[in-house]
Amino acid sequence: MPKDNFSTQAALYAKFRPKYPAELYDFVLTKVKNFEAAWDCATGNGQVASHLSTIFQEVFATDISQKQLDNAHQADNIHYSIAQAEKTEFPANTFDLITVGQAIHWFDFECFFQEVHRVAKPEAIFAAWGYGTLTIDNEKANALFQDFYQEQIGEYWDAERRFIDEEYRSIPFPFEMIESPKFAMNYQWMLAELEGYLNTWSSVQKYIKIHHENPVDSFIESLKAIYKSSDIFRVNFPVFMKMGIVK
Repeated sequence: MPKDNFSTQAALYAKFRPKYPAELYDFVLTKVKNFEAAWDCATGNGQVASHLSTIFQEVFATDISQKQLDNAHQADNIHYSIAQAEKTEFPANTFDLITVGQAIHWFDFECFFQEVHRVAKPEAIFAAWGYGTLTIDNEKANALFQDFYQEQIGEYWDAERRFIDEEYRSIPFPFEMIESPKFAMNYQWMLAELEGYLNTWSSVQKYIKIHHENPVDSFIESLKAIYKSSDIFRVNFPVFMKMGIVK
């Protein structure tokens, strides 16, 4: 069975997860030949589906979490449904573009890629991207954050997290590779935004279930020696992608 690590914090996910950069979408879309139908797999809060709906005639967006879909962006040409990535009811040869944002590391790769081959049109584009661990522009604050990520809750990450740390390099890719540039997401945050984002982490939710306390609370408290609640600081997320032509 697929892991559902995000239903519990679905509302936070919709509010605090970072938004993918416009440059990423622009690059992907330059490779697409037709714009009739797109499938956004593991759509979560519909962030990618929302963007694609302004370009494609129809967007089909799937997820295993009803709570995530309940918080998703709505549009007349977005069709949401519950489905596993590895097995859908879509007809064969349906999609011009298939996307997966920050989720492919949870999939059964072999079964999922078989499904991609089945539902993609000839010469369709497949793109899967993710973003790594953030950095904070203050050296002391960033050191505290890295300790929180690696030491305090490191053991509470599922094993699949390593694919993120490896920037998807070890994930198989049975398509004709298109070389992709690196992207980044840069934000000016206050402590409230950082706290909200950290509470979307599956590792944090796992920690809470085991220990009945939230480790984010003490971490944010430690940052108050550096920042006031109203202070603004910069955070950066590295973004990486695997993209190719389905043949």
